[in-house]
Amino acid sequence: MNVRQKLMELSEEKYRLFQKTLIPNHENILGVRLPILRTLAKEISEEDWEGFLRNGKEEFFEEIMLKGMVIGQVKLPLKERLDWIRWFVPKIDNWAVCDSFCSGLKFAKKHPDEVWQFILPYFRSDKEFEIRFAVVMCLSYFIEESYLQEIFRIFNGIHHDGYYVKMATAWAICEAYLKYPEESTNFLRSNSLDDFTHNKALQKITESRRISKEEKEMIRKWKRS
Repeated sequence: MNVRQKLMELSEEKYRLFQKTLIPNHENILGVRLPILRTLAKEISEEDWEGFLRNGKEEFFEEIMLKGMVIGQVKLPLKERLDWIRWFVPKIDNWAVCDSFCSGLKFAKKHPDEVWQFILPYFRSDKEFEIRFAVVMCLSYFIEESYLQEIFRIFNGIHHDGYYVKMATAWAICEAYLKYPEESTNFLRSNSLDDFTHNKALQKITESRRISKEEKEMIRKWKRS
């Protein structure tokens, strides 16, 4: 399969311009919709997927996105899949590739302990999207009671100035609050987060339709000036 040619054929100019507004500083976008990319990834995963991963071009946003999708879809033993994830993570340079990649790693639900140990080093990275990868994996698969206190401890220890780290962390805290409000309240009332992340987490929580007006009023009082 000529993947580059296929992507060119499937691209839409209007969608390309729309995507460029969502992913700043990326001009290498063709404009192929996500459901179409997932279908294409499935086709590749049933053919010479390893050849595509190792030798496929990476000039365009969609080519990198496809590689992440293939790693999530192809049938692999756990260790081999983790090896491919480790290989792919350094290629992530925007939130869209990061979050799409994480959402496709559903095997994590079957191997939580192994995947948790795998992502832990990424929280300590100095690279913005490596940390975001760990945080998005966390919010996608590990907002569970057994991991919650460790998650809060880890979030307290993140001191990276990257915007996409802060936004992902705030998003994860919001998800934690919606699922475990009491435990999350204790964290929000006493944490070591930077002010931006703390306030953004409160904002995301109060934007939810799943909590009452009274609860929102209480949460707004925790905002830092």
